[in-house]
Amino acid sequence: MAAGGWGRVLSRFLVFGVLLAVLAGIGALYLRGDLNRFICDGACPARYATAPEGVQTLAGSRIMPDEPTDASIASNALKQAVAGPLADEALGPHVGFAAVDARDGTPLAGGDETGFVPASTTKVLTAYGALKTLGPDDRFATRVVRDDSTLTLVGGGDPYLTRDRPAESDPVRPASLETLADRVAREVGAGEFALQYDASLFGGPAVSPDWEESYVPGVVSPIVSLWADQGLRDGVRSLDPAVEAANDFAALLGERGVTVSTVAAGEASATASDVALVRSAPVATIAAELLATSDNEASEVMLRHIAVGRGEEPSFAGGVSALRSVLDESAISTGGLELYDGSGLSRGNRISPTTLVQTLVAAGRDRATTATLSGLPVGGFDGTVRNRFGQAADALGWVRAKTGTLTGVHSLAGIATIDGGRPIAFAVMADDTEALNPLETQAALDAVAGAVAGCAC
Repeated sequence: MAAGGWGRVLSRFLVFGVLLAVLAGIGALYLRGDLNRFICDGACPARYATAPEGVQTLAGSRIMPDEPTDASIASNALKQAVAGPLADEALGPHVGFAAVDARDGTPLAGGDETGFVPASTTKVLTAYGALKTLGPDDRFATRVVRDDSTLTLVGGGDPYLTRDRPAESDPVRPASLETLADRVAREVGAGEFALQYDASLFGGPAVSPDWEESYVPGVVSPIVSLWADQGLRDGVRSLDPAVEAANDFAALLGERGVTVSTVAAGEASATASDVALVRSAPVATIAAELLATSDNEASEVMLRHIAVGRGEEPSFAGGVSALRSVLDESAISTGGLELYDGSGLSRGNRISPTTLVQTLVAAGRDRATTATLSGLPVGGFDGTVRNRFGQAADALGWVRAKTGTLTGVHSLAGIATIDGGRPIAFAVMADDTEALNPLETQAALDAVAGAVAGCAC
């Protein structure tokens, strides 16, 4: 081929290569969203999103509108939609239901104010009460103070304090005894000290007399203001988490050249000076975590913090009294309400569906308490509802809800988003199902939630 022909071929390849590079660059900018301002005149709404590779969207699936509609919700249509699912025999003979417009609290269906055994839906009230009392940004400090040759480890009621520093950043568990030991060793240097541990922040019994005997240490640890990993070690819960935490801390100090001669219980003296501290996650993060994972220990700790914040005894009784005051001051119905703990383990607890939905509505009205809603796990995706709603497709991704389960007790409370982005707060409770198949009862509960989410209202 003549030299001129090779030149023309080379020029074409160069042009083609440049075009490919330009197209690749445009594609990268598109995928990063840098072209959104040209495509959508700003941030692109959901309908422009491309499903990730390997993920298919459901045929006929709903898409959230760019802006939620202000249209009202037809209560008659909702009543018709849930009538069949609520009549399912798998829910047993004692069923309660309430649904309201989550935007303004307008009643839509049900409205039962009878008290039901709530199980873990109790945690909705506890999370709301903690956020309302303490605010979303409050944190709890675990401290070490010094008085001459005595160091005192002071528990501040961090429900997620760990022994070891997490290998990766953990927003729920930022504080550890290992980090605290590092800081203390830097401050005091090598030497010998007596170590006290002070778990006096909380009062009253560490174990509820209203719990079944097998619960401690079977399903929950004694509730104290000082522990590491919630008193859990190698799958076994300690009967004295504060002692375990103190012994762990003594060992960690020893590894850093600080010799601990004795370990004993004792309150920090008024003349002790601060040495070091570590702080918990913010209350909003803790509230969201206890809701998503249905954390019994964290719920009971937060119940006591509500009491501390309101000047009552930080105990089961004091926490319940303080929480009821929060609900009353928020104008939330407390008809049929009986509480003995903050986790829902007590079978003596009674909460009405109306109390639950009104708490959810109240949570959405105050920026300080919105973590009560954002902490609810998403149906079919995470938390305690990750494996729920398999037969209630309308609820998948459109329902955020807190579950409640004890033997013979099933409940569900949360927010369902219907067409137009309109939110409905709902609660369905069934507490006489011991003779029924629990999986069938759970599916029946999911069907109610699906009927709410899928309502053409």
